[in-house]
Amino acid sequence: MAPAACGPAVWRACNGLMAVFFALAAVVQVNDPDAELWVVVYTIPAILTLLVGVNPLVTGNLIWKTVSRMHSMLCMAWAAGLVYHFLFYTQQDFLQEEEVRELSGLLIVTAWMSLCHTSSKNPAGGRIQLVLAVIIALFPFVSWVYIYMDKETRSSWPPHCKTMI
Repeated sequence: MAPAACGPAVWRACNGLMAVFFALAAVVQVNDPDAELWVVVYTIPAILTLLVGVNPLVTGNLIWKTVSRMHSMLCMAWAAGLVYHFLFYTQQDFLQEEEVRELSGLLIVTAWMSLCHTSSKNPAGGRIQLVLAVIIALFPFVSWVYIYMDKETRSSWPPHCKTMI
């Protein structure tokens, strides 16, 4: 099968994988002190991404675009605040700061929603878009496996993080 013919299937698979990631990210927030906020942060892209996986042309829909853009803008504003906090108030190792983990989640949401927006012009995805989609879709899962296996990193987590995995 030619690479161009695989494009739509790869794009849908990546969206399916990211929908699962966002749904899992929402579920693991249950015991977080500000869970209600983070559940919403991850549930919205889970739904939007699932819709793209089912019908890539949905990204051209006005409601999808509006919700996605508003959510991305809020995530970017929040991420900017976390970067400010991180730059001026960090006292621990980079990965030990909760704000850094939160920032990572916000950046993944924003990057994925941006990638989905570009798919409205080419729902099968261009070569660069597909490569980025595969990298972004695999990154959270590879990170989770690494962090789960690294006992030293997990040992310094706050209690609400230790009980979820």
